[in-house]
Amino acid sequence: MRAMVIDDSRAMRMILKRIVAKLNFEAVEAGDGQEALDLLATMTEVPELALIDWNMPNMNGLEFVTKVRAEPRLREMTLVMVTTESEQSQIVRALAAGAHEYVIKPFTEGAMIEKLALLGLVPTGANS
Repeated sequence: MRAMVIDDSRAMRMILKRIVAKLNFEAVEAGDGQEALDLLATMTEVPELALIDWNMPNMNGLEFVTKVRAEPRLREMTLVMVTTESEQSQIVRALAAGAHEYVIKPFTEGAMIEKLALLGLVPTGANS
């Protein structure tokens, strides 16, 4: 399975890539939403999962989610916002735009794996 990690923080991309690698995802990364869309346009296989930061330059996470949801080829991708935006109104906006889940930074590896398990993206026994 493939995952896309979209965050302007290189350190955060490394942390998220390490977590999804433990779940047998092959991860690609992008520094912002526009870079992620450009990368998706070149890929023949759409990743099953995208972990998306909200606050990024060029194109933020909410704009990325909205554009992905408008693109038929990308509609099957599971979108998870991973962000410091913790206000209820922001969470509602992200979910309304098409995100499947929402993880607030800072998070633990266990919490992230739990969220992905809820979405059916963790092989049985992988989170033990």
